[in-house]
Amino acid sequence: MIISERIFCVMEQKNITQLELSRRTGIATSNISDWKKKKTNPKADCLLSICDALEITPEQLLTGKGIDPEYKDADMDYEVTRSDIKILKQIHSLGDAQYKRLMAYMKACRSWNRWRTWWRNRDGK
Repeated sequence: MIISERIFCVMEQKNITQLELSRRTGIATSNISDWKKKKTNPKADCLLSICDALEITPEQLLTGKGIDPEYKDADMDYEVTRSDIKILKQIHSLGDAQYKRLMAYMKACRSWNRWRTWWRNRDGK
């Protein structure tokens, strides 16, 4: 589930309309409508005001913990900090090409870490 889907899930749970969310956050109703129609996410600088308006934490919004019926990591405990929000703002400010390059780099780093762990642990060495 993407962030905007979580927003609409919470809105439905709390009987909050798009108009009411707009009033509480100052975000245009057309933007809120676009998140649903185009399956896009709000800009990072809006996340805290959305959390305040919906009375949820940034952690709940970003991970789905406590609000997402399909949340699979219910036993895991994550703390989303202001630093995490700053990182998300940076990521959301990237262009498409930069974003794809960052995702490819992160994937390569994970692969490298798995390979390095395998290499260190091979044959019990």
